[in-house]
Amino acid sequence: MKTEKTITGDVDPDVLDYTVGDDPVLDMDLVTWDCLGTAAHVTMLSEMPVTPPVVTKDEAARVRAALAQVVASAQAGDFTIEESDQDVHMAVERRLTETLGDLGKKIHTGRSRNDQVAVDVRLHIKDQLHGLEGEVAALARALVSFGKAHDRVPMVGRTHLQPAMPSSVGSWATGHAEMILDQTANLEAAYKLNDLCPLGSAAGYGVPLPLDRKRTSDLLGFARPLHNVFGASMARGEDEASLLCALAQLMAVLSRLAEDMILFSMPEFGYFTLPRAYCTGSSIMPQKYNPDVLELVRSKTAQVLGLATGALSLLHAMPGGYNRDLQDCKGLYMKGLSITRTTLRILAKFVAGMGVDEARLRAGFIPGVFATDVALRKVAAGTPWREAYHQVRDNLEALSTEDPDAAVAAKTHAGATAGLDWNFYESRIAEIENMVARRSQDFETKRKELLQS
Repeated sequence: MKTEKTITGDVDPDVLDYTVGDDPVLDMDLVTWDCLGTAAHVTMLSEMPVTPPVVTKDEAARVRAALAQVVASAQAGDFTIEESDQDVHMAVERRLTETLGDLGKKIHTGRSRNDQVAVDVRLHIKDQLHGLEGEVAALARALVSFGKAHDRVPMVGRTHLQPAMPSSVGSWATGHAEMILDQTANLEAAYKLNDLCPLGSAAGYGVPLPLDRKRTSDLLGFARPLHNVFGASMARGEDEASLLCALAQLMAVLSRLAEDMILFSMPEFGYFTLPRAYCTGSSIMPQKYNPDVLELVRSKTAQVLGLATGALSLLHAMPGGYNRDLQDCKGLYMKGLSITRTTLRILAKFVAGMGVDEARLRAGFIPGVFATDVALRKVAAGTPWREAYHQVRDNLEALSTEDPDAAVAAKTHAGATAGLDWNFYESRIAEIENMVARRSQDFETKRKELLQS
């Protein structure tokens, strides 16, 4: 029987190909994080109270220096993961063994690829969430800027897509911004669940060595270790699924924004004009400028919803402990992150380049839009609400088009068309931006301390 040699034994080539899957490609995104996790683990091993030491402090320093070189090689495109490596973990170990000899063979002491990939994924997610939440803030800022620039411009508010009540462009834009900002609650829940260190759980059952799991957790900047080693093993997959669910809900909100932009830029509405540089043409119709990007936001939302369902489906019937099914969660969450981050960035560009046609917006006001305002004026004059409602409803033909600017100005309570608190939006966005900057700096400091010591 033909076999192929790997670091963990000889394997049938077809079996190797099937089990390795896309890992050599996907794992290139994990090289830095695998090296970071290894640096923390080796540092902890060098401090472990055993005689003789598994790794001396000098040896740990040599390993960290070699790991820094691996990261630099990967960034320069000079590091590869071979199929015989199977994954990034074995590729890094192979490189360290080539560089450091027997010292490279010591780095896996006290850990498994199970806790190793789990920490790689969590470090990668943490880094990605820093960027993603910053992009959420950037899109919200673009929407708030757009809304502020057109604050009191009247716009027909709609329910069931039918004309409903007077509203404004400022209200429309900041309403979408607030929905997007509110999604940070789900992202923060995913971040908190992710901010736990699995290192030291090994294959899910611990090891007979005095590992200092808090030390590795602290070195990597996690909030704390995942306490139960069996639970730490099972948390893999759950972490990715939680993230994907948060991404799916965010994408659903972004899809509604994209749909509004498509609808209100149609000639039949003409409220907004889309930036032509972000629209595509037709191969046969010279006049066409199509909102393909916004349509793809809807499609990509469906993809992220599917990715979240895929991750949950992988988990729902899996027995306790590590199972190889979990390997497939990696590609799901990575794709979900890539789609969501790209969507946030491109929507921010779209919003910043969008125009407003005030004449078309004002032309959308028909008499019925003012029906509720008329009924409420009757209430203010002493008529009970339900009587006022029926008086207006039974005499709709008597309604006339009123001044939409006056209608917009009349709603002064918090969050209404004339009651938008711009400082509220600025403070929320700044809070996210400051949090992202602080976390990113702390994370970068931890990385430099480990890989440059």
